[in-house]
This record gives sequence, structure tokens and C-alpha cells, in this order.
Amino acid sequence: MGGQVSESKVIDSFELRIEDVDSVDIEQLHALSISVGWPLRAEDLKFLREFGRGYVAIDEIGRVTGSAMWFPHGEDFATVGMVITSPRLQANGTGQWLMQHVLADCQGRALRLNSTRAARRLYDSLGFQPIKTVYQCQGVVHLPAETAMGPEGTTVRPLGAADLPAVVELDARAFGVARDVLIGKLFPQSVGYGLFRDGALAAFALCRPFGRGHVVGPVVAADDAEAIAVVRPHVLDHAGSFLRLDSHRAGGAFASFLSDAGMPVFDTVLTMFLTPKGVEAKAAATEGTVTYALVSQALG
Repeated sequence: MGGQVSESKVIDSFELRIEDVDSVDIEQLHALSISVGWPLRAEDLKFLREFGRGYVAIDEIGRVTGSAMWFPHGEDFATVGMVITSPRLQANGTGQWLMQHVLADCQGRALRLNSTRAARRLYDSLGFQPIKTVYQCQGVVHLPAETAMGPEGTTVRPLGAADLPAVVELDARAFGVARDVLIGKLFPQSVGYGLFRDGALAAFALCRPFGRGHVVGPVVAADDAEAIAVVRPHVLDHAGSFLRLDSHRAGGAFASFLSDAGMPVFDTVLTMFLTPKGVEAKAAATEGTVTYALVSQALG
């Protein structure tokens, strides 16, 4: 497991061992995420584990003290997430040890992740390069006054099962990599709205239960007006409730709409990438389509 990386590590006179992330109870992963203040539900972790692969560090009495996961999109690209070490071990190299196992598994793949400030030094040391900032926008929402319904000549309606192929195609154009398996898993547990022009899907936004309430993502659109038009119904659906959206958009009409709707910037992370020598860079959007909101920080 994990190529030539050591299967055990001595930390401050006690030994950790590496195990597959599927080998531990979801409650143990949940406790680990809570220990670092991540507001994930057990259901969120189950979804990540069903879709992804990875490792946990286990101490001598069976406690989960760290984790690292990766999420494949095709054969040559993956996102990395759920990289957590318990607070008492964060300065002892446990995170790097876990990441070495992930990197061994992902040889030949271009990788992308979203780094917290605390983890930036770790990813720098592994060769990851910064791309751009992610703005974590969240709060109890309300629909701002005078919000436009959508650009002229378009209609916005709920998405159904028959729209899934068009959603997968549009997401791939925006993200730069086909994520048909991920979108296929998200779609049944999400409410979606799509913007249609001349009968064709031009923009969409999915929303699902996550963390402290619901999260909107992914959102794909060609411009701010389209993005606002497909996020607007979700804000209306969840008025008075907690909503979150993670976006690379730093300003403009879309960012203003989120703030006016009760989702100001709460925190930021940094998107980073690692492209192995000889591997073509991935996840470059097709011109004209933009990922306005991530699925999540772990999944991109």
C-alpha cells in the first residue's frame, strides 16, 4: 500500500501505523475532522469515502490521528483533500507521511488541491504550485431586492434526470476534466437549477445538504448574470437558513450578489497544483465556460 513509503512511523516515542481509509469507522473520521474545526457531517465523510481513496494514521490504541485522501477523475487527474492531522501531531511530520502515500498512489496523475494557511508549508515542500484563491462564502441567506431573474432570452427551471448528460458535459467544459462519476453521484442528492438558451443548457447550479446547512456547487456559467440566475433560486429556497458557496470569484456582480444575499467571505484557501514531469497539465477550462462554485474544497 502506498508504494515504497514506510508503513509505520515513530512519533515522540509512540508508533503510528498506516491503514486504508475504508478500514476505520466513519465516527472516527468525524471525530478527527471535528478536532480541527471542520464542520463536516458523518454523511459528508461517507460520500467522500465512497468516491475517493486514501489513508489514515492510527496510534497504538486504535485512535485515528490523521488522514489524507485523493479523488480520481479519469486516469490522469485527481484532486486531493481530507488532509488532516490531530492538533497534537501537526508539527511531527504526520501530514507529510500521509501525503507521501497519496503521491505514491497518484504517480502519473496531475493533482489539484485547496490548501488552508496551516497546510501551505507542507504542500510547498511537496512541490505544489499556487493557482488562485478560493473564497468560502457563507451565512444565513435572504434574497436581495431587485435580483434579476436571468439574461434576456433565457429561462431558468429545475433540473431533472434527463438533464444529467448536459450537466456532465457543461461541467467538463468548465472544469477542464470530465467528472462524470462525481457529478453522477452528486446529482441524485442535489436540487439543481439550469439556465437554458434556445433549449440548450447554458448554466447550472446544484445544491445539497452539507456541513452546517446546505452548499451550492458546482455552479457553471459563462458570466456573472448567468451565475446569479441559477444561484438565485437556491437562495430563495433556503431563505432564513445557512448556505455556503466556495468560489474563485473575488469581485464583480456575482461576488456582490453573494454578499448581499447574506453570504460574505468567511475564510479563504489557496488552490494549488502538482503536475509530474512528462504529464500534461489538466483542469484548464474551455473559454466561455467558468466554474463559479466548487463542489467542495476536497473535490474541486
